[in-house]
Amino acid sequence: MRTALITGGSGGIGKACGRRLVEAGYDVVLTARREAPLRAAAEELGARYVVADAATPQTFAPAVEAAESIGLVVHASGVLGGTYARKQTFEQWRAIMSANLDSCFAVTSAALPRMAPGSRFVFISSSAAHEPMRARTAYSAAKAGMNAFAGALAQEVDRDGISVHLVTPGPVETEMLADVPFEMYAIRAADVADAVVWLDTLDPSVEVPEIRLHAVTRGPSARPPVVPLEVQRRGQSSR
Repeated sequence: MRTALITGGSGGIGKACGRRLVEAGYDVVLTARREAPLRAAAEELGARYVVADAATPQTFAPAVEAAESIGLVVHASGVLGGTYARKQTFEQWRAIMSANLDSCFAVTSAALPRMAPGSRFVFISSSAAHEPMRARTAYSAAKAGMNAFAGALAQEVDRDGISVHLVTPGPVETEMLADVPFEMYAIRAADVADAVVWLDTLDPSVEVPEIRLHAVTRGPSARPPVVPLEVQRRGQSSR
């Protein structure tokens, strides 16, 4: 049975990936920092779980030990935060960079020794890596850094038969959108999970550096736009 290690597994994209992979017959190990929601997700999906901070090598090590051999790493943990550069403190900058970029190194360095030929990494990026977001300087920089990290890693581990992919979605219907001050068209976390599962069906000889996913905004396939809680709150306060 192929083992999949998923960071950010307590909710959002990470949990959706865990659900799809359990359904596909994987031995899934979910990781996240908060035990209560992580345990609940694991029990719901029928997965294993280990409480671990993906941004800290020392605390992430137990997750890798629980996974033993690793066939698939899905790095889905991260935070959407920050503000304008003129308002942001250095501490805020560091927290966002650590969660979104330092974690790439911590997860990779821990997992690599347990990965054999045919294994693969999937990094969940963001459209902000290509189209930087206003008032999200740290987040945009971190996701662009993730893309560069994945590209460099791919050139390092191809000799070991290990594949590296980026899945780069636009807005996704998760809790991370709650504070966004405008409505938007978004895809579902399950849509991202479907792309991740498909990638692991590819023959190792096939290279797919990046998959970009965006919501359809016109025509019969378009879903209604998402109205984040912040938009609802502002609408109520303006009445």
